[in-house]
Amino acid sequence: MNFRLKTSKFTGEKLKQLQSTTNLTPNILVRIAIGLSLRQKGTPEVTLSDNNGLEFNRNTLTGEDDYIYKALITQHTKREINEEEYFPELFNAHLERGVRLLANEYQHAGNSEKLMINLLQL
Repeated sequence: MNFRLKTSKFTGEKLKQLQSTTNLTPNILVRIAIGLSLRQKGTPEVTLSDNNGLEFNRNTLTGEDDYIYKALITQHTKREINEEEYFPELFNAHLERGVRLLANEYQHAGNSEKLMINLLQL
């Protein structure tokens, strides 16, 4: 069972940028990104080619709600998934897609206050 996750370089950089502009820690941004990804139809593409970004511990990202994240991702895929498929594979795929969506939301909003308002309205 894997308890570590490495993001792509792009995602790592976006998380750092979003952290500096929103004052939210990367683990909070990851949780928001996962939520945004789960709102999209279809399972995100799993790519393992680039892992030169940030490294996270599973507990840092999901905490005591790990079983909830697994249930949400399982429901989204519409089939049973095993532990290895859930983390880091599908979790990271949703993270990668979600960070792109979150960065786009921030760009559209223009500042962190408007971003939070927009996210609350979704």
